[in-house]
Amino acid sequence: MLKTEADIIEIIKEDPWMMEILHAAKTLQLPDWWVCAGFVRSKIWDVLHGFQKRTSLQDVDFIYFDPLLIDEVIEKKLEKELTMLLPTVPWSVKNEARMHTVNKIPPYTSAIDAISKFPETATALGVKLNNENQIVLVAPCGLDDVLNVKVRPTPYFSKETEGANIYEEKIIKKNWKERWFKADIQHIG
Repeated sequence: MLKTEADIIEIIKEDPWMMEILHAAKTLQLPDWWVCAGFVRSKIWDVLHGFQKRTSLQDVDFIYFDPLLIDEVIEKKLEKELTMLLPTVPWSVKNEARMHTVNKIPPYTSAIDAISKFPETATALGVKLNNENQIVLVAPCGLDDVLNVKVRPTPYFSKETEGANIYEEKIIKKNWKERWFKADIQHIG
């Protein structure tokens, strides 16, 4: 069973598809980059549910932080570059230096700051390869929720604000309980 950060890193290391994605992402040499969210969470939950087949992903979230080049056109160009490397991967590339405007919150200070403000704690995860091609895992909200298949809002999204509405809408849209029957989903209000 998965219990630690090292366990999570090991299951990713043993997954050729995930490693191929991480190596492709690294080739872009972008500042403060991470492959994150469902890419990591789904792998963990699939293993915890004993699934032999990977749960398909709507997209593979690749983020980076570059406050100097915040044009969305650049992100689309990067998606095309990644698609040329791995054409079957549904890439979604976002520069987190501009994405705070989508969630209507103050600017992020880094990609990790952005990850900490994803709507759910179990999805506030990212992985990348360091210079030695070792997997680095970031979990600014901790690993307890993802390892216990709990879905709770991150602090910003837990308030009775527009953030709470975004969180609730996402929970309904994603319908995680249908895919991962062990999911314990917390609602706000």
